[in-house]
Amino acid sequence: MDTRVAVISIIVEDREAANKLNDLLHDYGEYIIGRMGIPYQKKQVNVICIAIDAPVDVINALTGAIGRIPEATAKAVFAKR
Repeated sequence: MDTRVAVISIIVEDREAANKLNDLLHDYGEYIIGRMGIPYQKKQVNVICIAIDAPVDVINALTGAIGRIPEATAKAVFAKR
């Protein structure tokens, strides 16, 4: 199956959402290359970047599932090949 490398950028505005997000990322763990999280106390948000190598459908499904978590926003950027 063809895979693509992508980065999913996530902003979480509620700690409750962070717990749901961690559970979701655990489910997709086999595809995740790495993860970086930055708590930004001044604005009370968490900024998270996920590097992933997966089929496009999987990346889109994960991004959509994150977007359905209240107080979380996600966008994916794909490598050209």
